Amino acid sequence: MDIEALRSFLAFVETGSFTRAAKQINRTQSAFSAQMKKLEEELGVSLFNREGRYLVLSEAGMSLRTHADQLVTLHNQALKQVKRYENKRPFRLGCPEDYNEIILPEVIRVLKQAEPTCSIQVFSEPSVTLRNLLDDDKLDAAILSRAENSEEGYWLARDQGVWISSKDYQIDHSNPLPLALFQNDCKYHAAAVDGLTKNGTPYQLLACCNTSSAQRALVRSGMAVGAMGRISVTPDLKILTGMPPLPMVDIVLVSAAGSHPLLDKACLERLGEADFSAK
Repeated sequence: MDIEALRSFLAFVETGSFTRAAKQINRTQSAFSAQMKKLEEELGVSLFNREGRYLVLSEAGMSLRTHADQLVTLHNQALKQVKRYENKRPFRLGCPEDYNEIILPEVIRVLKQAEPTCSIQVFSEPSVTLRNLLDDDKLDAAILSRAENSEEGYWLARDQGVWISSKDYQIDHSNPLPLALFQNDCKYHAAAVDGLTKNGTPYQLLACCNTSSAQRALVRSGMAVGAMGRISVTPDLKILTGMPPLPMVDIVLVSAAGSHPLLDKACLERLGEADFSAK
């Protein structure tokens, strides 16, 4: 059954007249009559009976009335749900792997609360790559750590740098300390090397990693110790004490030059109130 024919049929139910029903749906009376005749032919029943000068619903018409109302209501609800996606564009979010466990889920939770129908595309890349993608307008926003004394982005959380090792790792002071660190543009990398140098602690740079999972894997194997933000440390690793101090970093959400409409003032305020602590 054609949904528009059912709408017209319900217009007759509401008005009780072909003339008034035709006006209600902005059609001529002849077009309305033809539509009702076609509906009757499709169903193989008479939907109307004539009583004097007036048309009334037949027994079949009264039966159709309930079903027509349900079908039109369901059709309207379906249209409303689908229309919510009209003119929506995905939100392209960058996030370094070390923030995937704690920061990323909370950011996405807030974004989905702000716009449940928005499709979010996540790109896990090193911070340097994410900044380039932002500059090239290939991301709408990225979760990054900002430079000291910078006002860049929208503040999300503060993370303390820590030294990490495997659970049973024991430092061998007779040999250089093996290190697995992030790339040398990372603040923890620079601070770790600087602190060991100032303390006169010999070290060997085993590997520079561009992902936290790579660094954690090397540390977990017992081949090296590492330095990363506390928020990225997994329970299977040990935080070392008595090591050179590491800096704290601010984690922020940096938006592209052409800001996505999802990042309005209300959404940013909710991000500022979110809890990014490890659960």
